[in-house]
Amino acid sequence: MFVRRRATAAALTLVCAATLLGACGDKGDGKDEPGDAKSSPTSTPSPSRSGSGVPVADPDHAVDPPGPLKESLEIADILVYSTKPLSDDMIQRIKDLKGVEAAEQFSLASVPIENRVVTLAAVDPATFRRFTISGKQDEIWTRVAGGELATSQATGKRIQDKQAFVRLGADKEAPSVHVGAYTDQPYGVDLVVNQKWGEELKMVEGNALVIATGATSPQSVRKPIQKIIGDDDVSIQMLDAVARYGLDPGARLTAVPTGTSVGAAVGVYNYRVIGGRVTPDAAWVAANIRTEEVPILGRVTCHKAMLPQLRAALQEVVERDLADKVYQTAGCYYPRFIAGTTSLSNHAFGMAIDINSAENGRGTVGQMDRTVVDIFKKWGFGWGGDWNYTDPMHFELNQVLEVR
Repeated sequence: MFVRRRATAAALTLVCAATLLGACGDKGDGKDEPGDAKSSPTSTPSPSRSGSGVPVADPDHAVDPPGPLKESLEIADILVYSTKPLSDDMIQRIKDLKGVEAAEQFSLASVPIENRVVTLAAVDPATFRRFTISGKQDEIWTRVAGGELATSQATGKRIQDKQAFVRLGADKEAPSVHVGAYTDQPYGVDLVVNQKWGEELKMVEGNALVIATGATSPQSVRKPIQKIIGDDDVSIQMLDAVARYGLDPGARLTAVPTGTSVGAAVGVYNYRVIGGRVTPDAAWVAANIRTEEVPILGRVTCHKAMLPQLRAALQEVVERDLADKVYQTAGCYYPRFIAGTTSLSNHAFGMAIDINSAENGRGTVGQMDRTVVDIFKKWGFGWGGDWNYTDPMHFELNQVLEVR
């Protein structure tokens, strides 16, 4: 009932859809939210017109406009999320269950953006929309069909640049997509794009299912769904629990990074939340996490894909007589959520390291030597000092390189 009361109230709020998101209202003074971005996209799309009269911001990633929604809106009660496509037979059996009123299949992946791992859904704008509070607002879903992104205002303001673009991933060559609308999505989904974006990002096709149970208690449907799925690689999240606690206590959760070089190195990341701490699957840890010696910092524990590049960067720091500029690390592999959130950090994958933390706090310019920063960038690292909300102690892998 909690979700239904919240959704009814939320449906009465204004949902903003504007190419220039400043039309949504005051962006604030930067004290409560991260400040303006320092970077901008390399190019701005030249809009053309869709049949609905709404600009098509990105014709290369556009699909057919959805047209008006004729079906009733539904409340998303359950999210099923797998590491591989859900079969047609499985989907149909779930839809046939007593208590399942509606279900929608789509693609879901994890995308690290400025050290915050968010969930990205690639959907059919014509049908997924009925599971959102903005489902009747044609302009929003025409924008998604036109190649733009929809997200909540809080998330958008945190991760977009000055021209309202979001880079989809930590990789150096990750593409950027324009934010076309601020609107809340079902719990468990942070960003929404159309299927063409999903194809470009090499997302696992059809690996997620959102389910509405109508007047039936979602809990009564959980066991029958679990019986149909019968797969340890599938997560079932009760979204009323996510609404209350930010996650579904006891659920087996999964992060499936997009198919970039860094995401491919991370692989499928299964975890549980125990006592507020992230506990990754032991097999993943054994296969990916290593403790090794590196110059200056000594023994560090990181992802095996990152260690050669970290070692090479620090070795160059030494060779260029800059070793005194790197004196301490606050850690690399640390399975945790970002403080005050239920979003994974790149540290949970061992793909980031914090250096000289005392003098390089979040939201500051910091005192990191810029030549050291350039050396790390040369060796495939992104730097938190370049972010919307700066984190100058933070370096994360954004490109897997072959180190010889």
